[in-house]
Amino acid sequence: MTGRLVIGFSGDVMIGRLVNRCLSKVPPSELWGDMLSEIRSTDINIFNLEAALTRSNQKVDKVFNFKSDPANVQALLEANVHAVNLANNHVLDYSESGLLETLQTLDDAGILHAGAGKNILEARRPVIVTKNGITIGLLGITDNEPGWEASEQAPGIRYVAVGDIDKIRPDIESLKRQVDIVILSAHLGPNMQQRPPGPMVDFIHSLMDAGVDIFHGHSAHIFQGIEYYGSKVIIYDAGDFVDDYYVDPRLRNDLSFFFKVIVDSEGVRDVRLVPTLISNFQVNHAKGGDFTEAVEKMKVLSQEFGTSLELKDNALKLMFDTTA
Repeated sequence: MTGRLVIGFSGDVMIGRLVNRCLSKVPPSELWGDMLSEIRSTDINIFNLEAALTRSNQKVDKVFNFKSDPANVQALLEANVHAVNLANNHVLDYSESGLLETLQTLDDAGILHAGAGKNILEARRPVIVTKNGITIGLLGITDNEPGWEASEQAPGIRYVAVGDIDKIRPDIESLKRQVDIVILSAHLGPNMQQRPPGPMVDFIHSLMDAGVDIFHGHSAHIFQGIEYYGSKVIIYDAGDFVDDYYVDPRLRNDLSFFFKVIVDSEGVRDVRLVPTLISNFQVNHAKGGDFTEAVEKMKVLSQEFGTSLELKDNALKLMFDTTA
């Protein structure tokens, strides 16, 4: 008899630059502030790692380059992180050597990873985990940095352009035959947009139709609505979870959520969103006006997808009939 599994999802975890400097002076658990017990309350956590874990100085030519001392992998361990998505636009900021050191650092720590690898086979390879009698599978993709796409001989990311369902469908269908729950972690779409573009929504719907059960989106740096899609869940964009970024006073990229999705072997059974706030290179529970702003905005954005959220026990709860 199988039980239930609580899976935690976060948006971008950018532990480079000033966050990296801060972590050199404080215990690694400090990164998670008063969210630590919440983060540790899940069975499995899946984060988007928005920085290379490397000491490489081979910086590539781009506007923003993020790396963190490999020792900071301990912060991920403190947060009960089982797997990270690496398919994004920062994992090769310090060249192939930086990616390879990131992969080795995660492997040494026992943290699984999807969406990048030493070659295309590794970048396509899913993470498969069984816990509480439930088997989940994780794939990672991005539409960022096509020049970083892995090949048979070269390391890189799993690149999939928005709309190219035929490129990713075989991976989804193959994984679906092996697991109970398919999760796709995707770094897709433009920055600082409160709503996903129409073609991206259509593409994500096609991914769900192909067999994805939970879509874990990130890239916009601000959270977007969630959708209950035919008994499946789409987190269009989880926003930023921890970083050192400038805060836009209107878009409030310092506000987001810790997304807790409860599944059993048959599918999604519950979804809860815990409001969060980034401050002083640390994530904490959002409180007061920040809490209210995040909650009300998420309700509005999700309602546009026909999804109803209700505030209960200081978290937003997805309202749907789990007995249907």
